Amino acid sequence: MMGGLSRRGFAGLAAVFLLGCGAARAAEPVKEIRIDWATYNPVSLVLKQKGLLEKEFAKDGISIVWVQSAGSNKALEFLNAGSLDFGSTAGSAALVAKINGNPIKSIYVYSRPEWTALVTGKDSKIASVADLKGKRVAVTRGTDPHIFLVRALLAAGLTDKDITPVLLQHADGKAALIRGDVDAWAGLDPMMAQAEVEEGAKLFYRKADANTWGILNVREQFLKDNPDIVRRVLATYEVARKDALANYDDLKKTFIAVTKLPDSVVDKQLKERTELTHSRIGAPQRESILAAGLALQQAGVVDAKVDVKATLDALIDDQVPLPTN
Repeated sequence: MMGGLSRRGFAGLAAVFLLGCGAARAAEPVKEIRIDWATYNPVSLVLKQKGLLEKEFAKDGISIVWVQSAGSNKALEFLNAGSLDFGSTAGSAALVAKINGNPIKSIYVYSRPEWTALVTGKDSKIASVADLKGKRVAVTRGTDPHIFLVRALLAAGLTDKDITPVLLQHADGKAALIRGDVDAWAGLDPMMAQAEVEEGAKLFYRKADANTWGILNVREQFLKDNPDIVRRVLATYEVARKDALANYDDLKKTFIAVTKLPDSVVDKQLKERTELTHSRIGAPQRESILAAGLALQQAGVVDAKVDVKATLDALIDDQVPLPTN
């Protein structure tokens, strides 16, 4: 006996206590939402600048923590590590991450961009993908530009073994191209637009429909535990997207304030190569991401045993309701 309590009774009470603690942990309210902003996601800049999420969740006592993503690869790393709850990527990059075991769900479209192309210096003699054979190409692994490069090489009868990939983050890839340290670069806006406008860089290979959509992802566990919070985040994202769509001058001012880029560069990215009229993940987005995944499988980047379509189905959650007005 232990103070009038049998060992069996004590063990039972301990089990109840531990179960109670577990239930308390499971029910613990969210205190902060960790979400990214990125220069390749203009809607995120409006969302952040206007403090829309802060206003939405102030009454709940939930704070908003903003983290910059320098590329899809970084957003996906942060999501996988649990240091982000929501992260913006390209659809193709999210699919590859899901194939590799990253526990995410794709829930929203923030843009239809032509944010990547293959770029070379103004004096380069490179004029086609075939000309890349034996050349040094800057690329950020695990991003849409990387996947775009792999698909372009495949279409030209080449693989990444025919080039020398130089693995750099996007901004460093642009700098390496301008310095002449590499022969070409799988570019990303706004750095690509800046190289084009200010340095005379040439986009020698473009294919708009091989740019996969701008997709917002959420950690699977966060969605499972907090479906209503996810719904409210997406509803607020919709407010920002519609604001960006309706007020180009405000969007441009916000973008310039963050990037310090000149008007001509910003116009090239936002006016010429970014469309903000979509929000739901539907058939066009699925088909685009699936085509990228199958091309990567054909190129040997994705294992032949992977069921790409089944993985895509597991990645996309289109059940989170969006406002209809």
